[in-house]
Amino acid sequence: MAVTPPEAAVSPAADPALLCNRPFAQIAVGDVAAMERTLSLDDIQLLALLYGDLRPQQLGPAAGSSDFHGVIGHGMWAAALISSLLGTRLPGPGTIYLAQTLHFRIPLQIGDTLQMRVQVRARDEVSRCITLACIGTNQHGAVVIEGEADVIAPDKPIERPRASLPTLRLLDGGEQSLCERAQQLGRIRVAVVHPCDATSLAAALDAHTAGLIEPLLVAPRTKLEDVAREAGLDLSGLAIEDVEHSHAAAARAAALAASGQVEALMKGSLHTDELMAAVVRAEAGLRTARRISHCYLMHTPAYPRPFIITDAAINIAPTLEDKADIVRNAVALAHLVGVAMPRVAILAAVETVNPHMPATLDAAVLCKMAERGQITGAVLDGPLAFDNAISAAAARIKGIVSPVAGRADILVVPDLESGNMLAKQLEYLGGAASAGIVMGARVPIVLTSRADSRESRVASCALASLVAHHYRTNPP
Repeated sequence: MAVTPPEAAVSPAADPALLCNRPFAQIAVGDVAAMERTLSLDDIQLLALLYGDLRPQQLGPAAGSSDFHGVIGHGMWAAALISSLLGTRLPGPGTIYLAQTLHFRIPLQIGDTLQMRVQVRARDEVSRCITLACIGTNQHGAVVIEGEADVIAPDKPIERPRASLPTLRLLDGGEQSLCERAQQLGRIRVAVVHPCDATSLAAALDAHTAGLIEPLLVAPRTKLEDVAREAGLDLSGLAIEDVEHSHAAAARAAALAASGQVEALMKGSLHTDELMAAVVRAEAGLRTARRISHCYLMHTPAYPRPFIITDAAINIAPTLEDKADIVRNAVALAHLVGVAMPRVAILAAVETVNPHMPATLDAAVLCKMAERGQITGAVLDGPLAFDNAISAAAARIKGIVSPVAGRADILVVPDLESGNMLAKQLEYLGGAASAGIVMGARVPIVLTSRADSRESRVASCALASLVAHHYRTNPP
């Protein structure tokens, strides 16, 4: 039963730092209070954490299946909004909850915006009991929840400071970590190229200690030993390939990979261009039929799953043909980390095709290529603006109906500059953990920045291990 809001309404407190009530004497039949909230996956997971509700409609692999038509929100989330309205606005502080009847009309899904309203229907002078009609409608105007609430209103005005709630972030601890998976597979032999600073050398030693790699340090021995001594690092028991300088280290490491003596390469303190120049030379023997590209595997507390950003380190201004391989490389990596059918968002500044914006044209063509079987193993959509790719709410507001929007596993950026800025913003401002790897060569290449943490470098080694073990039976 829908409630038609009358003209009478509850005005917000003049001071936003205060919660102010409406005592019984000031409440009239027809008074209304309302609030609006958008349902997120964090809301669903937090309720599950609090109440132990692990139904597959709301959590787990089945939540994304067609049987449930997306992730279904818990109806009591909507009921909690009613409680919030009664306790903070109408009547407000001092309210005593007596009874509640609710009817759940249609399911809530992630990204749904619920407008919750309570309206005074009856009041009893003797008991100060107030009956309120409650109704919640979604962004389409459909009734999601409705019912009645009985409360005792306070008999005098109350003002209380508005509480400041802490920021809550849910971290996914249910999946086996990247390092644990790699450790179970066993060490791979890695040529660590010119690790002649404390950070890169320590990262190689940490990855060795973690059981991920068997490092072969390719660098000038004297310089390497000086760095180890100054940093208090122990090189005993580690193999060292003595070379004259960083350029020679890159060339030698590429040769070791081409001959099968190592299964992966790891960048040390030399510049990216120096290492990659040695890798992409035709005579090095490390090229495949695919364009080489870089993938950031990232996990930020603001997004419910790990995702890949590509290409943010190798291809400065990729052509359409380059982007097709960039997508294929990222899809292959997603498969290796356990995403059977990754959702690929081809990013642009807008979500519509614009002839004056080449990135939107490339996105449209890539999607058509996937439709015709030229790119397989994934679901593609684009062009998508960044907000539409990662926010179901943003996609719904813009009327975008897509299997990818709001749930992307892979973000394909228009060019290196935009990708690099996006990845660094997420890392430094969004608290994202990251691992970086180059795909498309005959061996995986750990290509981290000189500013990256040791943790990021170790995680990248774990990622390289997964790829290298796969290549043992499925060479690229």
